[in-house]
Amino acid sequence: MPILLPVALDQTYDYLLPEDVVGSAPDSPGGSRGVAPGAFVLVPFGAQTRIGVVWDAPFGDQGNPVPDQKLKAVAAFLAEVPPLPVLSLRFAEWVSRYTLAPLGMVVRMMMGAPRVFEPGKPRFGVQLNAGAPEPARMTPARQRVVKAAADGQVRAKSALAAAAQCSAAVIDGLIEAGMLIEVAVGERRFPVPNPTHAKVELTEAQAHAARVLTAAAEGGFSVTLLDGVTGSGKTEVYFEAVAQALEKGVQALIMLPEIALTSQFMDRFKARFGCPPLEWHSALSAPERARAWNAAASGEARVVVGARSALFLPYRQLGLIVVDEEHDGSFKQEGRVHYQARDMAVARASLGKLPVVLSSATPCIETHVNARTGRYRSLALPGRYSGAALPTVSPIDMRKDPPEPGKWLSPTLAAALNETLDEGRQALLFLNRRGYAPLTLCRACGHRFDCPQCTAWLVEHRYRNRLNCHHCGFSLPPPAKCSSCGAADSLVACGPGVERIAEEVAARFPSARLALLSSDLVPSLVEMRNIIKRIEAGEADIIVGTQMVAKGHNFPGLTTVGIVDGDLGLGSADPRAAERTFQLLHQVTGRAGRMHGKGRGLVQSYSPEHPVMRAIITGDREAFLASEIRHRQAGMLPPFGRLAALIVSARAKDLAELYARDVRRLAPPATRIQVLGPAEAPIAVVRGRHRWRLLVKAPRELDLQAYLRAWLATLPKPMADLRLTVDIDPYSFL
Repeated sequence: MPILLPVALDQTYDYLLPEDVVGSAPDSPGGSRGVAPGAFVLVPFGAQTRIGVVWDAPFGDQGNPVPDQKLKAVAAFLAEVPPLPVLSLRFAEWVSRYTLAPLGMVVRMMMGAPRVFEPGKPRFGVQLNAGAPEPARMTPARQRVVKAAADGQVRAKSALAAAAQCSAAVIDGLIEAGMLIEVAVGERRFPVPNPTHAKVELTEAQAHAARVLTAAAEGGFSVTLLDGVTGSGKTEVYFEAVAQALEKGVQALIMLPEIALTSQFMDRFKARFGCPPLEWHSALSAPERARAWNAAASGEARVVVGARSALFLPYRQLGLIVVDEEHDGSFKQEGRVHYQARDMAVARASLGKLPVVLSSATPCIETHVNARTGRYRSLALPGRYSGAALPTVSPIDMRKDPPEPGKWLSPTLAAALNETLDEGRQALLFLNRRGYAPLTLCRACGHRFDCPQCTAWLVEHRYRNRLNCHHCGFSLPPPAKCSSCGAADSLVACGPGVERIAEEVAARFPSARLALLSSDLVPSLVEMRNIIKRIEAGEADIIVGTQMVAKGHNFPGLTTVGIVDGDLGLGSADPRAAERTFQLLHQVTGRAGRMHGKGRGLVQSYSPEHPVMRAIITGDREAFLASEIRHRQAGMLPPFGRLAALIVSARAKDLAELYARDVRRLAPPATRIQVLGPAEAPIAVVRGRHRWRLLVKAPRELDLQAYLRAWLATLPKPMADLRLTVDIDPYSFL
């Protein structure tokens, strides 16, 4: 029988199925004896025993047939682990064929909860032993524990310790004294969202959009773009589609960027459906991931809210997919399997014949074109749910209104912050650059501090007193002397990061309450969510943040948004640079004036005449889109053409360059396909590896994957230190 191993191999392997293993497995669908497709088994693989997945047909190049007497046997069947649904097998094959990633690596993503495959451990809680006498020594902490446990409920040790505000040692002492007893408990159940928990008042536009979405769910596969301005109530609209999925008894998946940061979304979901959804993201502990994986596989989890990897959970009966903030770049996976989760969600919906909703205030160009050509249905929400007007956006020409020397906020922006504070409202300053300064140099000799492993400057993080590389993680404390010339006290920070802006704000407005939102400054998910809740509650006057502040947050008291550097990102050679900048600035300025007061955005720029700046300032999104679409079409760029990147890397520069040139030389001739390069990557060295890039351009209608497969099949096998990475539909050109 064919078995797929979750390793970097693109084929199944044949194994024998002994009778004792067959006897330990439930019957296959239809009543036949055997292990069902998708089941997990243990198999010998080389010198190891590894987990494999039973496949329903051989996949990949099987080579010459192997006689049965030479086949190895399946060692065991993992009866406690729910199998992957057959639809998950088809989805894995589709993703593998599209991305050219080994099927084993795609299936590995579907096994993203390692604790699921380990032997189950019984869980114990503690309960008050009502008949036990009090120990001779009853400290105040022990008394608090007894009081907290007096209701007779079984609690985890940690939960009881938290309720009694004591250490786990106090709990252990009471167990030894007999006052508490340990009780085996079953797995906690996930609550079931109630589609009728709360009645929602929708505007006429929202109600129309909700009716269209719920009607689409009855017709099998469909893709609907929910295109609404910031604050228009898109979430409430697609919640109606989620409610319908719950009523039909199918599962719903809501994909969000930066799910770990969106505590507000969880609160809104709970208000609508009476309980929180199941969360899936990288901040979950290993046991939490295992519970979530099992709940998705069993169907117990009715609604999953997760990051891009949530798409690969083994849903028992998925009936709806929502991709919120569908334009967001974090839906693109850059490691191992390179995929765009938004596009893969559409593919998954097509395979499962279910509806998918793409929601955004700034949809990506590809989605716009699909909606305009009729491939996707489009629904518009042009006004804000609260009735508030969209913010006015004004440019600040930094050539005419520069900041004071050593400062980064222009007089106009500083005056606007003052006015906002006088009005008792909140202001937000946005700069998409972490740390204190992007460059540190020596004023004596001009030496720039760069990463020893990457072609990148070290970024100063003054709050942590470190110089960090944002590409490989290399870090060191700021040296007392220049490492090049030895001069003391000669290092100077060049340019601003959010920490430097926060420093300036604190100096200008010493009485203002400041909140700094940057992913590298907050140690835990819980603390990040607490900071966001405090901002929502009005416990901060000025917020300074990176791009995480643009991701769907609703700060009711926020009326002024200042963009510290509107030009950042426009100088890139990335074909999506203008689109990304427009989306980011539009999303950030859209945080202003959503609930109280007239909102305004101010954009500091040295080129306010740039088309992106003009589009942000005038609010003329359609003109920007029309211009951007024309440029894409003229250059045969996505969605009018196809792109694929081939990245060659090695520790030796000559080796990487030589192999990259061999790759180019062996490219099959094709009249309608362009192969550009090889060229040294803009960031030429990352983690000590030299990188060369090739870019392949093809018309949309051509089978680019077939061309690449034929090409890759002719390449010499890379030496041990060489790596060749294929990225279909690349989003990074660094």
